Amino acid sequence: MEIVSFYNPGRRAPLNSVPALIGVILTMTMVLFTAIALVRERERGNLEFLITTPLSPLELTLGKVLPFVGIGLVQTTVVLILGSVIFDVPVRGSVPELYAAALAFILAALSLGILVSTLVKTQFQAMQAATFTFLPQILMSGFMFPFSGMPRPVQVLAELFPLTHFIRLMRGIVLRSAGLEDLWKELAALGAFSAVTLTVATLRFHKRLD
Repeated sequence: MEIVSFYNPGRRAPLNSVPALIGVILTMTMVLFTAIALVRERERGNLEFLITTPLSPLELTLGKVLPFVGIGLVQTTVVLILGSVIFDVPVRGSVPELYAAALAFILAALSLGILVSTLVKTQFQAMQAATFTFLPQILMSGFMFPFSGMPRPVQVLAELFPLTHFIRLMRGIVLRSAGLEDLWKELAALGAFSAVTLTVATLRFHKRLD
């Protein structure tokens, strides 16, 4: 029995790892930065001023995390450039669609960071909680181990993680030149995760000091 690799005939590891690495970096930074930033604002008492504004909890939260969207897109660009220059990893698909997928994942990661910030009281707790969220994703998403080789219960659990779907998106666009119309299920999963997580976080976020 011979295994044929259609999109990576040379079986070069960077072709699989570099696209997935974008998701790993975004997961670690977006969730951690967002959670710590929001908790820091609460610890310093800056929310006292925000409470007096007519803004809704959702508007307050989005105003704090939107700058991280730009940071995430910059990180995506840096990884793509370094992957191309150092490891000769081409982007075979549409670059705009790649950034659209990255934006969807960034929003999912930010919504998770917002939720984490509503569950903890200190920056140290935020750091621990953020670590707890991204370690299972790195282990179960298909980044470190082949997804098909994991036990079925683990695969079912991994489908709940946004990183699992983003890795499929990145590898599909970068390696197979797939379009978002071909990967719409993964994009829809990211959208559903963001909607649910952000809704729960908004319900937990009160315009008052604890």
